[in-house]
Amino acid sequence: MIYTVTFNPALDYIVKLEQLNLGEVNRTEGENIYFGGKGINVSVVLQNLGLDSVALGFVAGFTGDEIEAQVRAAGVKTKFIHLAQGLSRINVKIKGTQETEINGSGPQINQEEVNELFRQLEQLEDGDILVLAGAIPSALPENIYEQIMEHLSQKKIDIVVDATKDLLLNVLKFHPFLIKPNNHELGEMFGVQLKTIEEIEKYARKLQEMGAENVLISMAGDGALLVTREGSLHKIGVAQGTVVNSVGAGDSMVAGFVASYSQNHDYRKALLYGSAAGSATAFSEGLAAKEKVEELLGQLQQNEKEKE
Repeated sequence: MIYTVTFNPALDYIVKLEQLNLGEVNRTEGENIYFGGKGINVSVVLQNLGLDSVALGFVAGFTGDEIEAQVRAAGVKTKFIHLAQGLSRINVKIKGTQETEINGSGPQINQEEVNELFRQLEQLEDGDILVLAGAIPSALPENIYEQIMEHLSQKKIDIVVDATKDLLLNVLKFHPFLIKPNNHELGEMFGVQLKTIEEIEKYARKLQEMGAENVLISMAGDGALLVTREGSLHKIGVAQGTVVNSVGAGDSMVAGFVASYSQNHDYRKALLYGSAAGSATAFSEGLAAKEKVEELLGQLQQNEKEKE
């Protein structure tokens, strides 16, 4: 089974207006409310691709109830821990002449509620996959990822970590199965500006030397790069299309990679499928649908043949 953890999910309240005038009453031209959270996004895309997963994490109050209802409506199994106090956050995203975001901080999480999450994780079995994605809310210890990975270190579980900077660097000693920074995040970790594929590969291999088994680097319009635990290098370009919304594209790449690898254990196929899933979300209003992923996968495969 595949499990995802989202520590601080949210409702994204997206409003569209012609112009935001500070200090005045503004009228919207359109409004939408979506659930948000990197682990949840991975679970939803996995479901869209036909794979079951269980979404874990914390929700609170009526906003938490709505997040859970929407995630379940998407077909995803949930085992969220309902917090005793507070509300799951609401992120306000204002789309006018410029985009402005106001992100909530999220509810407090007490130690017993953290312990409940660890009791859930103890139920994972050898062969399961666990996806840890996103930032750590201030209500939790900064080393919560490390605590989880150490707690599960005696089990044969493939752990995927999609995080940034120190949060990612600090878990490398626990040998995550897969990490997925983008090229800018990779440069930030080492205090360098990466300009070439060769430089990106060099520092991806440094992450591998520090403990990661497989390193997947997304490079926006330049495609993606994968260094495998066997030492092989795989590169893929990008599918052609119009970017509509990049939110969730990285999560979709993780989901596509995991979906493919869990079924065929072929790194090249997983990279292709992950790239197709990431692009499918970028080219869509919502998260990647299977039909769009398959369409773009065919395009990427055709591009591969033309290079041969």
